[in-house]
Parts: sequence; structure tokens; C-alpha cells
Amino acid sequence: MEEVIVGAVDGAHFPPWHIAMAAPLSPEQRSVFQERAGRPFPADEIAAARDELDQLADILEGEGIRVRRPEPRDHSQSYGAPGWSSTGLYDAMPRDLLLVVGDDVIEAPMAWRSRYHAVSAYRPLLKEYFRKGARWTSPPKPELPDELYVTGWTDQPEGEPFRSVITEFEPTFDAADFIRCGRDIFVQRSHVTNAMGIEWVRRHLGCDYQVHEVQLADDHPMHIDASLMPLAPGKLLIHPDRVPEVPKIFKDWEVRVAPRPVIPDGHPLYMTSKWINMNVLMIDEDRMLVEAEDEPMRRLAEGWGITAIPCPFRSFNTFGGSFHCATVDVRRRGSLDSYF
Repeated sequence: MEEVIVGAVDGAHFPPWHIAMAAPLSPEQRSVFQERAGRPFPADEIAAARDELDQLADILEGEGIRVRRPEPRDHSQSYGAPGWSSTGLYDAMPRDLLLVVGDDVIEAPMAWRSRYHAVSAYRPLLKEYFRKGARWTSPPKPELPDELYVTGWTDQPEGEPFRSVITEFEPTFDAADFIRCGRDIFVQRSHVTNAMGIEWVRRHLGCDYQVHEVQLADDHPMHIDASLMPLAPGKLLIHPDRVPEVPKIFKDWEVRVAPRPVIPDGHPLYMTSKWINMNVLMIDEDRMLVEAEDEPMRRLAEGWGITAIPCPFRSFNTFGGSFHCATVDVRRRGSLDSYF
């Protein structure tokens, strides 16, 4: 890794309540979002997460990586389109917003109305990259009308097939539902990524890349990087329950199950499960960022011959992500290879 963007949590707000937000959340998390809709996240939690992001940036710079940061926006401001209005969420998770494939930086057409302008904090960087020769792609801007969402959506009964809260009205996807592995890109359908969104990416990238849709056993799917995480060539980390059958393409890889999370029961997690511990960041094939208190993950890394670099990040976990979510690598040194 030579250059990376690290997010910012300043100004984070709970957005207005909407059915699309309910689908990936637990019942307890839904209650919090409904009760606090339109209010800022607690100031002490923002301050603690900001401090951890700064520590992460310092660690990455100490490893010789250029770190870039967004220009935070005011997420209390209202905006909208015909038929709806909303306020924002945060600028904390660049991995959700930007899919970087080679020299192409792709803005995600996100399904949450509260993230309609989420990329705006990163636009100064995108303009800079474009001026320096990068391609800058924006898919069809979604309209996000009521037709995109399933009226009266409810959780599917146990044992029934996945039923998304979004329809196929228009292409939508979050970049974090895609994970890159050389010339192969793995993606899941989720409550923010539909079949049209996946097909748009497949057609846009063309024959230089293979886009593989994987089926995971996740009751509330939103973002693949806490279920299936390629760490290095030949090394795959998986969730113990969400990957009942490893995709056949990984048949020659060593597959290990992520250790159980050590996040305490009382720790607030507004938008994620404790399995966010899988959301690690690889600097290269030999170095991995792990949460400072996650001793089991450190042991797993070292048992695989990977140097574990600890960084406090539990306060940031509260906001719904970890190291992979909080960053997006924009430049790595090396050649484009196929690992299968």
C-alpha cells in the first residue's frame, strides 16, 4: 500500500428513520435509530472515535504510507429530490462509497437516502486524482423513490431465502459489498446492493475483471467485508456461520475461520455485529492492522505468518465499521495478477 484515504467521524448524525435502514439492523439497533433520528451522535463517542482515526493515520504514515483525509460536511443539513428529503449520516467509511479498481475510482450509487451525498466530503480528493490521470466514474445517479423500496418489508422467517428491502427499480450498490482480489472481484446481493448494481459493475469493468456473486448465509446482509475476507494470496478468512460453503474458486486456498469477537456485551454497536472484528486491513501480504484489544485476531495473524499491527479502534467500531471500512486504498505497488 502506498496511499490510503482514512475517514472522518466529525459531524456524525442519526438520519431520519426510513425502512431501508431497518433491514440490516437488529431490533435493538432499529429502536436506537428511531429514537435518535435527526440527532447528532453523542459528542464523547465522536471524540473517542476521532482520536482512534488519528492514531490509525499516524500508524499508517509510520509504515511509509501516504494518508489522505476528507473534508467533513455538516450532516444536519436537509436535502432531497422529488418525493423525499433527508439529512446525512457521516464521512467515516470511505470503503462504503468508493470502489477503486486499478486507476478507476467509482462512486457508489447508494440506496440509503441519508447517504445520497455521502461522497461529497471526498470530492476534493477525487478531483485531485482525476487531474493526476485517474479515471473518475459516477454510475447513474439513483432517484431513490418509493418504488426502490419494498412496501411493508419485514424480516424473512428463519429458513426462508433472503428477501431484500430494495427492488430492481434502478442500479444501487455500496462499494463495501465488493471485495477485490487481483483480477477477481467478489460481491454479495444485500439490503443496499441489488442485481442491477452488480450487473452495472460487471459491464463497466468489462473482460479485464471477473465479478463473482457469492451466496452467504447472512440474515441482515450489508457489506461483504465482515463475512469473507481474502488476506493475501492463498489465505482466506471467513465468518464461521455466514459462509456455510466456501466458494469453489477458493479450493486451493487455505481457509481459516475468524476467532470469536472479544468486544464486551455492553459496548455500543449502532450498525454492526461484534463480527466487525473480521474487518481488518492488510498493508501488504505480511502486515495487518488489528484492534489493540483483539488478542485472538492477533494470534491468528501471527499463526499465519502475518505481522499484526495493533491499533485501538473499539470506539470507532461503535459507528459501524473497523479498519477496512474506515479506509480505502487508492494506490498499491505491484502488478495486476490472477490468484486463481
